[in-house]
Amino acid sequence: MKGWHAHRDAVDALLESYRRIPPGSRVRLAKKTSNLFRPRAENDTPGLDVSGLDGVIAIDTAAQTADVQGVCTYEDLVAATLRLGFIPYVVPQLRTITLGGAVTGLGIESTSFRNGLPHESVLEMDILTGSGEIVTATPDNEHAQLFEAFPNSYGSLGYATRLKIKLEQVPQYVTLRHVRMADAAQAVKAIETIAETGEWHGERVDGLDGTAFTPDEIYLTLAHFTDTLPSGGPAALSDYTGQQVYYRSIQQRETDALSMNDYIWRWDTDWFWCSGAFGAQNKWIRRIWPARYRRSDVFHKIVGLDEKLGIIKTLDRIKKVPGRERVIQDIEVPLDKVPEFLEWFDAEVGMRPVWLCPLRTTRSWPAYPLEPGTTYVNAGFWGTVEVPADAPAGLVNRKVEEAVHAMGGHKSLYSEAFYDKETFDQMYGGEVLDAARRRYDPDSRLSTLYEKAVRNS
Repeated sequence: MKGWHAHRDAVDALLESYRRIPPGSRVRLAKKTSNLFRPRAENDTPGLDVSGLDGVIAIDTAAQTADVQGVCTYEDLVAATLRLGFIPYVVPQLRTITLGGAVTGLGIESTSFRNGLPHESVLEMDILTGSGEIVTATPDNEHAQLFEAFPNSYGSLGYATRLKIKLEQVPQYVTLRHVRMADAAQAVKAIETIAETGEWHGERVDGLDGTAFTPDEIYLTLAHFTDTLPSGGPAALSDYTGQQVYYRSIQQRETDALSMNDYIWRWDTDWFWCSGAFGAQNKWIRRIWPARYRRSDVFHKIVGLDEKLGIIKTLDRIKKVPGRERVIQDIEVPLDKVPEFLEWFDAEVGMRPVWLCPLRTTRSWPAYPLEPGTTYVNAGFWGTVEVPADAPAGLVNRKVEEAVHAMGGHKSLYSEAFYDKETFDQMYGGEVLDAARRRYDPDSRLSTLYEKAVRNS
């Protein structure tokens, strides 16, 4: 762990880097890696030095809290907490997502049906504002306005240098049941029951997510946290970091068992199912593909390399594919709208599998206003679709936005967005964010949320 002395030194380096940014220039991170899927404008201005803000400061096992630096990855955070028998309330699926990124953006996982989103377990945050000050924001102090507006602000209100979060005590193992549903309507009824009772057929459900392979092949995966090893001992635990692919096991096994660590990172090894696009699920390629390189950040780098070299575009020209659009999105719709959304999605987009993750929030957050206590379902779909050669930019993604909005849902902003300014402000707390910016960034040193999410500046 970093410790408080090292943290103070890292904050001093951050503030010094802020002072080196020319007056009037936009302030942004000097961060080389990202889990965003939208283009960002090139900028030669020096960025904020966050290189020392990448670890865990301290863990209080009695209070079940951790003080964590803003660009600490969940991989490092879980490694520190799990050895003490704890995990964050919500651990997003990919190892290199940072705690600050998940809070100022949005993270989600199978515990979200009972624990909400990552920012809901934050007790306080130290935030570097656009004016160059570091303030400590809590739900009820003089910076409560910033605390409330910060989630889903994507750096438009500042950057978290430290976050105090609540931890959940967990056992060593996780047993899984992959329950097949006949259709989306049946899945909705099951999710409703589990969200209300926390159980399924008498067994406690600690984690809940789903995989929709086809309209009539949908599985809900029910996770039960336990200290009891399955019969057969450690050898009975599955390992999907090797030759086996986790998402395929959902169709092949009714029950399964994993270590807590392997359950947390079950999706990362193959980036859900997206590693198949690189041949990493081919058994012959998989045998020679080093396990340490079968992880989401490596696949993300391969995508970035292709965007520079244009390999897929060249192959498309050879195969006479008229055009291709990247559709990488996570959206939330109310639970009862899931069948309607999936039916629309199959007709208009046609991409499977689709990941389903139920969530409930404990309160309304202005920049991502979901109704507290209402069950929503996150639908995640990641890939490309063929479009006409003369298709306008974002043809399919715009359709997704319109459909989700019409169904009373929201779309995460880590990927491309095309909303007009008025609609965007209505959906993502424009007035609240503007008020916070006037107080904490009066000289507009930070890009607005609309500039970041839609204009890619």
